Amino acid sequence: MKISAVLLAGGMGARMESPLPKQYLLLNGKPIACHSLEIFLNHPMVEQVIVVCALEFRPHFSRYSVQFADPGARRQDSLFNGLEIAKHPWVCVHDAARPNLTAELLDRLIEEGKEVGAATLALPVKNTVKECDQNGFVSSTPDRHYIWEVQTPQLLTKEILEKGFAYANTHRLTVTDDVSLAELIGHPVKLVSGSYQNIKITTPEDLLLCQSISSQSPTMEAHT
Repeated sequence: MKISAVLLAGGMGARMESPLPKQYLLLNGKPIACHSLEIFLNHPMVEQVIVVCALEFRPHFSRYSVQFADPGARRQDSLFNGLEIAKHPWVCVHDAARPNLTAELLDRLIEEGKEVGAATLALPVKNTVKECDQNGFVSSTPDRHYIWEVQTPQLLTKEILEKGFAYANTHRLTVTDDVSLAELIGHPVKLVSGSYQNIKITTPEDLLLCQSISSQSPTMEAHT
């Protein structure tokens, strides 16, 4: 099984209140994006790593053996650009702002995802979720046992991604995560138990939490 990993590192991260995009802020002495990048580079099944980022930020990755693609206006546009140079039958997509990916989580995603063709790390939500109407009033209360919060990485075959993009482009659809492209063409998506430590750094508080997590030991995984 040969995998092309696509690291999405093109976001600007306005909520981080920093002139430097969040994925390039330092965490334990190196850019946030490089933490998960090294997990991919050290994995035996990952034979190509594509970093999607603007030209000005590519020096952050100068000591790594990676290829580059340009970011797009939307997440799916950035992934599409990365997919254009992906060489292998499987594609693993990850947010550069999630530095706490571990080899164990990646192994689990691959092991469960390879049987289905599309999979994502995810966690069952802890709190009650409300759906509201356009005026901000509660319209329903979904059963939280069936509601999961999606993480990355997400693993799909290149063929499924290409078919999903063809559908999305034809129908002018925007998706906010990668496995949604599989959903568009009716392909099943496996939810693989993730980790509560695999957080996405979005705000300054997230960075503080991530620093605290990195100073502790084993990964807190979901138990369902």
